[in-house]
Amino acid sequence: MSTKANRKEIIDSIRANVQDKNMVRHMLATEAIMRALAKKLGKDEDEWGLTGLLHDIDVELVEGDPKSHSKLGADIARELGANEEMAHAILCHNEAHGIPRETQLDKALFCADPLSGFITACALVRPNKLSGLSTKSVMKRFREKRFAAGVNRDQLAQCRELGIELEEFASLGIEAMKGIASELGLQILLTQP
Repeated sequence: MSTKANRKEIIDSIRANVQDKNMVRHMLATEAIMRALAKKLGKDEDEWGLTGLLHDIDVELVEGDPKSHSKLGADIARELGANEEMAHAILCHNEAHGIPRETQLDKALFCADPLSGFITACALVRPNKLSGLSTKSVMKRFREKRFAAGVNRDQLAQCRELGIELEEFASLGIEAMKGIASELGLQILLTQP
């Protein structure tokens, strides 16, 4: 199933609807992870990436209301050319609706969403940000329940439903985010002496 969604139009819509720079970075990171997952699983990289990019487009419009979040987002995604599979993944990434995750796209978005936040948290406590972040370091932090306590580790671990073990999933996410580190504000800033 292909998509008519256009990344430039989506970015324009995000700029119009999302003011929080960290939320925009989260959406970009989720897009990168979703593209990497699609490549690994032999899926449509644009469809999966744009689903990740769009998934939180409504968060400020619904003022964080969990009962509304992702319903409006799925509608906005459709208006921007997303197909029904993409809209369904956006809708069911919010557990508040109780909509079952059926497709690989649904399951991928559900576990990629918290991975982007967890990797960001890991990078922010390191002097060299993403560039020196290793899978081993992320897995060590994963076992520290007090670190990034708001990240749902069970949700992250559902990557196994895609046939990917957690350590491999973390590695894939790190590499995907390293590719856009400057857009995420997670690159090392070199200063002149």
